[in-house]
Amino acid sequence: MPDSIKQPADLAGWLAYLEILHPKTIAMGLERVDEVKQRLGLNPAFPIITVAGTNGKGSTCTMLESILMQAGYSVACYSSPHLLNYNERVRVAGSDASDADLCLAFAAVEEARGDVVLTYFEFGTLAAMWYFIQRKVDVAVLEVGLGGRLDAVNAFTPSCAIITCIDIDHVEFLGNNRDSIGFEKAGIYRAGVPAICGDVSPPASIPRQAHEIGADYRQIGVDFGFEEYADTWDFWSQGERISKLPKPLLAGHYQLNNAACALQALCLLPLEIDQQVIKNGLLNATLQGRFQKISERPEVIVDVAHNPHAAQSLAQNLRNNPCSGRTIAVFAMLADKDMAGVVRMMQQEVDVWYVAGIQQGRGAGHEKLAQEVRSVLPQATLFAIPTVAEAYMQACRSAVENDRIIIFGSFYTVADVLRASLN
Repeated sequence: MPDSIKQPADLAGWLAYLEILHPKTIAMGLERVDEVKQRLGLNPAFPIITVAGTNGKGSTCTMLESILMQAGYSVACYSSPHLLNYNERVRVAGSDASDADLCLAFAAVEEARGDVVLTYFEFGTLAAMWYFIQRKVDVAVLEVGLGGRLDAVNAFTPSCAIITCIDIDHVEFLGNNRDSIGFEKAGIYRAGVPAICGDVSPPASIPRQAHEIGADYRQIGVDFGFEEYADTWDFWSQGERISKLPKPLLAGHYQLNNAACALQALCLLPLEIDQQVIKNGLLNATLQGRFQKISERPEVIVDVAHNPHAAQSLAQNLRNNPCSGRTIAVFAMLADKDMAGVVRMMQQEVDVWYVAGIQQGRGAGHEKLAQEVRSVLPQATLFAIPTVAEAYMQACRSAVENDRIIIFGSFYTVADVLRASLN
């Protein structure tokens, strides 16, 4: 920022500035981040756990954060995107960073970057790490934003790297098949460092990349895994077993995969964590927007599912938790996502569709999304509404107490409903 231009006065001003700093929202590559990282002298002394994957990243990070906090560690967690406030992305000891702390961190990055033009995510990642170092945390959990190999988070060397699962998403940046996407995500692995894969059938690019660089590769179902029972589950790894663990508080059958990845990481790091701590951590891990119930009678559930793999998991959760009435969907997506693929995964679970537009540059309009639904379900009971908030209000008015309303399709969709429910 030139000397003649005053720095923003508050967090809203900084975020507005970050949005216009780089001509592109996403610009892959580590050169810019590495340059500013060196200027800032960001050399964290604490262990870092990096988490990538198509889905399940946020849940895995949350479980790691919760267990480590229960063990008494000062834990930093960096995640994205946020739902209601940017502060959600940057946490220490379970608390969101304050506006004042974020402004200080942004100012430090701005002073150091000189003529290096950073994207919104790059700027935010560097600011988060600067803040974590200032707070002298014991351990940091970092969620990859997009891909892995060229993501800003990957500028920081992990002590352990996790890939949760692989599916088709962000094809314009990562490729249009699982093998190419797996290669990009495996870019977070490092030689001699634990490299965990939670995909039960990973593309060949993941183990191949791990072995080529000499990473300590651990595959779910082979090197570690779990056995599920009615009310409990057991985690197993090479040479050890943790029995009678409680099911995670986070809802969903896929959460045991995520929990197993988290426990495998903790087993491989030089951290003191006992079994009771693990149990308490699993029971205290919560995450907004992941099959989250926000109301009863009618039941209202929000879920950020925004690709076919996540929608498949959402559909399974709905089947596992049947209701006696109708399932009413409030559905809105970004235009660059596989809208028809998501509808196909949900078609057997939804009785009535309230299709809405997202008021954001990448958002699909309500008429376009309605066409996508009709292409899969020509006989669907469907209402096309301009905004998510209006669609949610109409869905609420039409529902009776035995019905349920499921809101899904994007972080923006869930955020709009959460805001509406708070008003």
